[in-house]
Amino acid sequence: MRAAFLAGPGDVRVGDFGVRCPGEREVLVEMHHAAVCGSDVHHVFDGFQVEAMLGRPGYPGHEGVGVVVESRAPGFSPGDAVLTVPAGTAGGCFAEYQTVDDLHLVPLRPGADLRRAVQAQQLGTTVFALKRFLPVAGPVRHAAVIGAGSAGTYFLQQLLAAGAEVVVSDLDPQRLATAAALGATRTVLAPQESIVEAVLEMTGGAGADLVVEAAGYDVCREQAVEAVRPHGVAGFFGYAERLGNSPFPVQEAFVKSVSCLWICGTQAEPGLASFRQAVDWIEAGTVSVEHCLGTSYPLEEVPTALAVAREHGRGAAKITVEMPAATR
Repeated sequence: MRAAFLAGPGDVRVGDFGVRCPGEREVLVEMHHAAVCGSDVHHVFDGFQVEAMLGRPGYPGHEGVGVVVESRAPGFSPGDAVLTVPAGTAGGCFAEYQTVDDLHLVPLRPGADLRRAVQAQQLGTTVFALKRFLPVAGPVRHAAVIGAGSAGTYFLQQLLAAGAEVVVSDLDPQRLATAAALGATRTVLAPQESIVEAVLEMTGGAGADLVVEAAGYDVCREQAVEAVRPHGVAGFFGYAERLGNSPFPVQEAFVKSVSCLWICGTQAEPGLASFRQAVDWIEAGTVSVEHCLGTSYPLEEVPTALAVAREHGRGAAKITVEMPAATR
């Protein structure tokens, strides 16, 4: 098979590999589509790579869909369409074939649009995050989302559905135009404009009930604490900017008694409930994913896809990868 792999920090290549047969409670999936996650960019370019995974086919891709071709797992048979959700540290989605254990597979309905279904991985992580944020925040009248990539726009849609007014900030005008089209109350182009000032203006100086940081920068986490109201929730979804310790506005968070909540581990949720919810919502059209489908690269161009993702998608909310099986 052909597969992309991380040869070393910042060095992504595409090569030939053997196909690993599935073991007990595993299935072999012929991949059709994969998507680039912000964490993939960190693994490739920012020193977060798992040394044991260097040279492994498909790493660090962990957002994928495909069709089962061989199964040793009860409940999965050849021909079944599946969403594959391996942990990011063990992902192998940037490959023609991937062997996945049955704990990291979500069945899709026969005939599902796999190009749209791959978005259920990212959407599922935001569903999981809001399960943690919203019960602590209580009723959310005013919210802010920092970052208008795929995760940010999925947070936006769910918060709007919950009845909140939502301010969205990003570095890219094209992404903000997408957020506006999806119904954002106001958009903020950083760094020329201030998300903190926009939130305070919207709330009469009170601050937002919930601020979701979905960009992964230290300055954005600082802005989240500044923009949230006293006793509100700052929800941190974005990846760490660097390994090790990072600066954080402890004094302001302390004085405002902010609940600072962090999200990790959707893949370990019992029954993969949030991913299943995401699949259902995409099928029903409850959450729009069309804005994440416009920029795709073939498997042979995964190095380019990752480089573009590093540049904030050059305006695209999401970068996806199309496998040879999707065109047959």
